[in-house]
Amino acid sequence: MRAGWLCDTAAVPPDRSRHGPKLTHSQQRDTARPRARGTDRSVARRAELIAIGRTLFSDTSYDALSMDDIARHAQVAKGLIYYYFQSKRGYYLAIIQDSVAGLVTRAAEGQDLPPTQRLHRTLDGYLRYAEHNQAAYRAIVSGGVGFDTEVQEIRDGVREAMIEAIAESTYGRKETAPLARMGLLGWLCSVEGTTLDWIDRPGLPRDTLRELLAKMLGGTLRAIEELDPAYPALAAARRGGAARG
Repeated sequence: MRAGWLCDTAAVPPDRSRHGPKLTHSQQRDTARPRARGTDRSVARRAELIAIGRTLFSDTSYDALSMDDIARHAQVAKGLIYYYFQSKRGYYLAIIQDSVAGLVTRAAEGQDLPPTQRLHRTLDGYLRYAEHNQAAYRAIVSGGVGFDTEVQEIRDGVREAMIEAIAESTYGRKETAPLARMGLLGWLCSVEGTTLDWIDRPGLPRDTLRELLAKMLGGTLRAIEELDPAYPALAAARRGGAARG
């Protein structure tokens, strides 16, 4: 992802659909009510719509699908999507948030695994997510068009989760000194750019890319240790890369 999160046509622009169908005052009161306490059926329906949206947006940009297209694929009335998500933008943001939740959870898993195995598990999960959710991944890493605070918050959350996961695997703790954090952040930015290029030009097997990124991390860890001995690199990194072991 270059020095920052690259822009792509799948980034989330301001919602161009403006408003949904005109609602009566009674319906407006209904949609303003908190939905966190909804029935099990409404929670299940919302989750179903998000799952459908993840499929639709997996390889299709935000602008390429209209609310009519989405409703037709979901086989529901367009008003139902507005009821749960207020707008096309709200729907897409909900899909992104739901998608990255699994990525962040996976990054935090494997506490009982050896550090290098946990690293490979984290990288593999990250690459699989990007591979199978390409449009959403591009939107997340771009941070949106212009200054899109909502998408940037999602992006920053993913970044912090990944940095913490790598730090905990390497140093046994999530919090790091500024130098170590900056080194890990620099490596992660290179992962973002490499991954974006990989999903656009998928000529390299995922396993090979994962090994490459792990070895690049090994170089970063050695540099961090050289500048701050309080943050020793993994033994595998000292041997020339964060290889499986």
